[in-house]
Order: sequence, then C-alpha cells, then structure tokens
Amino acid sequence: MKIEANELNCDGVTHGFFTRNGGVSRGFYESLNIGLGSDDERPLVLENRKRIAETLGIAPEYLVSPYQIHSPDVITVEGPWAEGADRKADALVTKTPNVALGVATADCGPILFADPEAKVIGAAHSGWKGAISGVMENTVEAMEKLGANKHNIRAVLGPTISQNSYEVGQEFFERFADMSQANERYFIPSSRAEHYMFDLPVFITNRLKDLGLAKVASIDVCTYVDENRFFSYRRTTHRKEPDYGRQISAIMIGA
Repeated sequence: MKIEANELNCDGVTHGFFTRNGGVSRGFYESLNIGLGSDDERPLVLENRKRIAETLGIAPEYLVSPYQIHSPDVITVEGPWAEGADRKADALVTKTPNVALGVATADCGPILFADPEAKVIGAAHSGWKGAISGVMENTVEAMEKLGANKHNIRAVLGPTISQNSYEVGQEFFERFADMSQANERYFIPSSRAEHYMFDLPVFITNRLKDLGLAKVASIDVCTYVDENRFFSYRRTTHRKEPDYGRQISAIMIGA
C-alpha cells in the first residue's frame, strides 16, 4: 500500500509514498484514488483517504492536503483545515505533531521533507512548473521559518514520470534552454523530430541538492511504467481515457 524511504526513517517521522492499491474505487480509478478533484464517486474517495489516515494512525481530518495549482506557493498549517480556508498551494509545512501533510500526484514529483532535529516537516507537489518557479526553495524557506535548519533537512522524491516516458516538444525544450544552457543536459532526442525526452526526476533532485540539504534522494520509480502501483496522467492521456486517479504521498511528525 505504501513505499517508505530509508532517508526519512528517523525518530518521530512517519511517512509513506502510497500506491494505488488498497482502496475501494472502481474502473480506471481502481483502487486507492484519493483525488477529490477527479470524477470518481466522492464517498469512495473519502473512504480511500480515511484508509490512508488510519495507516498513519490519525483521524481523516488530520490528513491535510492542498488544492494544487502548479504554483510555487506554500502554506504553513497547524491542524485540520478551517472552514473556508484558502487551500490553494502546492506545498505544506508544519511543526504541529500528528498532522499529516499530503500531496496528490499522477506523474509530477511528490517531495517529502523532514528536519528530525527541529521536528519540522514539509510536503511539496512539483511538476516542471513548480520546479522552475521555486516550490522547493519556498518549502525549505517556510520550514526554516518554523525553526528548521536546511543543513539538517532530508528530502526524498517519490514516484515520478521517468525520462523514457516523458516526451516534450521543441517549445518546452527552448523554455528550459533559454533559462540556462546547463538545462540542456536534462533532455535527450526523441524518436520524433523536434521532440525530446525530459528528465523531470533528475531536474528536481538537482535543484534540491543545490539548496545544500543534509540528504537528497529519490525512490526512482516511474508512475507511467508501473501501472500496477501508480496512476499516470500521461498514460491516461495516451489511452484517451476520460479521467485518472491520484495517489498521495504523506509525512507526519510525532509528539
């Protein structure tokens, strides 16, 4: 049901990169779809989220996730969402015990952060837009405001679409090349003319390493290829399916 990273197995930290298995959804949402923004039946999604929370040992309302908009925005949370709270962001941080921070993905990169000494955690959703606009940098900065030291922060990238499955066009390539010629190293030619294969996981982990964190790692799993365990937006698009499920990655600090 979930994958753990050794880098985050430290005192007081509970986490998991959850798969699509172990839930109640049906059809192409089978089975642990946690996407409230999907067209799946809402009671089934809520049951799936409840199961995630139970695995973490908390009540469902203490599994907190943002309304993701591919932004660099970060919200500091202290508990369950208040009624009417602005949830639009792509990362969350907290120092409150027993509040699980979760981000939903279906090809983009889920990143879990922990400073086990300061007992501050974070979770970020990073596609290419979030990566170039600063969601990772902003998450670390928000953690530091809560007392974390970036040199003690561990960050792990979860299931993400791999380079061999991520074809992009010339305009996409030029956007990155115009930012920095060094970005060309993240692309290799595709079999189609004027197309490239983009290495999102390495792009993300290299930006994390540039921050000077204590540890940066990736579980090195491709959401597109590993259909038995993960939802994939791009795989769904290629199959012309009407919708897709989302998996969640979550982290919590204990009391």
